[in-house]
Amino acid sequence: MTSYNPKDWFSFIFHFSKADTFRKLIPVMFFIGLYSGAIAYLEIEYWDLPEDSHVKNISLMHSMLGFVISLLLAYRTNTAYDRWWEGRRMWGSLVNNSRNFAIKLSVILADEKDRTFFRKIIPAYASILNKHLKDEETGKQLFDDVDLVIDHHKHRPNQIAKIMVSKINDLYKSNKITGDQLITLNGEVSSFTDICGACERIKNTPIPYSYSAFIKKFIFIYVLTLPFGYVFSLGYYVIPVVVFIFYVLASLELIAEEIEDPFGTDANDLPTQKIAENIKKHVEELI
Repeated sequence: MTSYNPKDWFSFIFHFSKADTFRKLIPVMFFIGLYSGAIAYLEIEYWDLPEDSHVKNISLMHSMLGFVISLLLAYRTNTAYDRWWEGRRMWGSLVNNSRNFAIKLSVILADEKDRTFFRKIIPAYASILNKHLKDEETGKQLFDDVDLVIDHHKHRPNQIAKIMVSKINDLYKSNKITGDQLITLNGEVSSFTDICGACERIKNTPIPYSYSAFIKKFIFIYVLTLPFGYVFSLGYYVIPVVVFIFYVLASLELIAEEIEDPFGTDANDLPTQKIAENIKKHVEELI
């Protein structure tokens, strides 16, 4: 995730980052510019259309559809941001739940071996969840002083959760924790699984294909028909105008596509790796 100062306007205006949509759209913008220039040439030089030509009235269609496309893009952007924000909320909950779990264990457990186990296993859940959501292979991971093996061919967060529940159950059987403490600690582990399920729901459920395809087609057709009507009032200046309109509309769609899956490696995705590292730091301080 890109760190920045939201109050520094000039850095936004004159700086182009890897996440900027301008770089991604340059080839298409170049095509749109050539297309607009060709239409302008045909209407002005070749066809020599009169000022009262019906082609001029095509701009009326754009006036009516402009409101519709603005509503579609606003809804699209808001939906994508809701998914991004929900993902951030889930990882915020994972931070808090890891801290609460570590605080309770630090008070309940007296055996240093048990404390060492949870000191390593709690941050391991956040780290494995981060890799799981990014589809990164972890292979088999071994932890020093902890009998723990993770197989990437199976659901990795579930393996960590199962190991934690098994350990808590062993603590109960050995009378190191009471029945009430068993219920409380099991609830903390269950919250981890709930967070994992919510993140998987966001990752594995994109917006419906028909909706996404319709917006892209709408933008493309809308932009391709712009030069026909506006050549009469703008002349060859229609080229930069149409290119800029396409840049704005297409950028909104690209931004929405990027942030609707917040668990990847794009510049605007959530800093899950950094959050996992913070969880490790906090848990080691507590236990």
